[in-house]
Amino acid sequence: MTTASAPGKVILFGEHAVVSGTPALGSAINLRARVIVEDLPGRLEIEACNLMLRGFSLDLTTGRVSSPGVLDAIKYVSAVLKEFHADGLRVKVDSDIPPAAGLGSSAAIVVATMAALNKHMSLGLSREEIASSSYKIEKTVQQGMSSPMDTAVSTFGGYQLVSETVHGIDLPEMHIVVGCTEKEHNTRSEIQKVQSLRSRYPDIVEPIFCAIGAISTRAVPLIRDNRLEELGHLMNFNQGLLEALGVGTRELSELVYAARGAGHSLGAKLTGAGGGGCMIALPSTAGSLSILVALEQARGTAFEVKTGGAGMRLET
Repeated sequence: MTTASAPGKVILFGEHAVVSGTPALGSAINLRARVIVEDLPGRLEIEACNLMLRGFSLDLTTGRVSSPGVLDAIKYVSAVLKEFHADGLRVKVDSDIPPAAGLGSSAAIVVATMAALNKHMSLGLSREEIASSSYKIEKTVQQGMSSPMDTAVSTFGGYQLVSETVHGIDLPEMHIVVGCTEKEHNTRSEIQKVQSLRSRYPDIVEPIFCAIGAISTRAVPLIRDNRLEELGHLMNFNQGLLEALGVGTRELSELVYAARGAGHSLGAKLTGAGGGGCMIALPSTAGSLSILVALEQARGTAFEVKTGGAGMRLET
C-alpha cells in the first residue's frame, strides 16, 4: 500500500492572463488531497470518501458505480490510471479541498495519484516528470483549456511564478482568508469565455493581460518584504481587471466587498477561473476574525489558510 498527498492552491495574482503566457503567482495552501494505492488483483477500482460528495466507489472493470453522477468527480484519477496502463489496483481518494472552487482540487488529486502510482509501480519518475505528466493529463481532460499553474504548485509546493515556464520563489508564508460562494464554476467554460473575448477585442484584452502580469511581478517583492498594505492594493487592482474580463459574479462581488468593508481586509479578489468558486482576502494586523464574520454574514463559507505549504509527498 502506498499513500501520497498533494496540496491545493490559491492563485494570488494572474488568473486568465497566464493562459496566454503572462506571469501569474500561485501558492500551495495547507489543504491537501490524499491518495492510497493498493493491490487488488483482477480489478481496478476507485473509492472516494471525502470529496464533499457522499461516499461512493467505482469499479472500472465492470463499470458499476455506487452512486450516480460521480464519474465527473473522478475523471482525473481515471485519466492517470489509463495513462500508465494501471490494473489490479484499488485507488482511494480523500480530499479536504473544496471541488470546483478554484482551489486546485483536481490538480492536487492528479498529482497525488501520480506520486502514489510512481512509488507503487516503481515508475522511476522525477518530481519534474510528475509535474509535466500531471499537467498533460489535466490539460487533456480539460480539452486544452488549462495552464501549468495548478499542477506545478501541487507538485513543488511553496510559491510558483508561472508564465511560459515555471519556477519557484522563496517567499514567507502568509495567512489569508478564503470565502467560498458554494457556487461551482467550470474552469474550461470561463477560460473559453475570456479567450473568445480576447479574439474579438484583442486591442482591449491584451493590455488588461499585460496589466495583470505587471501586478503579478510587482507582488513578489511586496510579499518578500512584508509590505502587506501595498499588496492589498494590488489585489484590488487585479479584481477590477478580472471584473472587466467578465469572470466576476454577484456572489463573488458580495464576498469581496464584505471582506473589504465590514471585514477591514487590506485587499480582496477572486481566485481561480471565476464564474463562482472562491475569493481570497488579506487580513490587516487586526487579524482574520472580522473578515471571517463578514463573509459568513454575506452568505459565504469562510476559513483561513496558510500559503507557502509543502508540495507533494509520500506519507506513512
